[in-house]
Amino acid sequence: MAEQGASFSVGQVAGFAGVTVRTLHYYDREGLLSPSERSAAGYRMYTDRDLARLQQILFYRELGFPIEEIRSILADPRATALSHLKERHRQLNEQIATLQKLVEVAEQAIEVERTGVRLSPEERFDIFGEVRWDLSYATDAQLKWADSPRQRESMERAARHSKADWQQLMAESTEWRRELIVAFEDGQPADGERAMDLAEQHRAHVERWFTPCPPEAHRLIAADYLTDPRAFAMLVPPSEQLPGLARFLHAAIEANARRTMEG
Repeated sequence: MAEQGASFSVGQVAGFAGVTVRTLHYYDREGLLSPSERSAAGYRMYTDRDLARLQQILFYRELGFPIEEIRSILADPRATALSHLKERHRQLNEQIATLQKLVEVAEQAIEVERTGVRLSPEERFDIFGEVRWDLSYATDAQLKWADSPRQRESMERAARHSKADWQQLMAESTEWRRELIVAFEDGQPADGERAMDLAEQHRAHVERWFTPCPPEAHRLIAADYLTDPRAFAMLVPPSEQLPGLARFLHAAIEANARRTMEG
């Protein structure tokens, strides 16, 4: 235990606090914690007050506060840290919720691997062709729709599909995609009968293979085609994409949803 009024070298403080000398030098450079005294030999020394400040810094660092925010908290001794701590508490709770959802995604992925169809790389290419299931998008989508019963049902049904199921599903998708591109290149209006019928076929395809897909749910799916290239790439591989095609499909799905709900 250090004696009251003693001073300590950077090496001693590193040992007390369980940090590296480099970390203490970094705090010094950043103006967050500088030794208050010098020894007779000219070495910079930390006082008891410095150690108390270091304890505060390490407390806030443990909670994930950035250096700039710690500097702001410590700059005014009269200011209270309560508002900062409340905000960090909120952020940590959000992170915990996100991590919990990621745990659920991992558990579901493990279950798919346990119960899903086993495909060799050659079989995957034979079935899916250029379409690639982007894991990062699938994870983001699961986090986004984690509380949706439709999302859970979709994943469960996908896990039960056999190789033959996937072959039939992808054959239907390939034919539909060909017709979509032809309609787009022909200059068909997105709110015309042909485009809306293709949108309806897509909605029925989702229902047949994955989950009930009423018009409002279909519109939510289509919104991702405009905002996330990964979503559209799972429907139309990059080699087949044309400028404006994603917007065309989105508009057709919107028009078909209006037609369905008004009808």
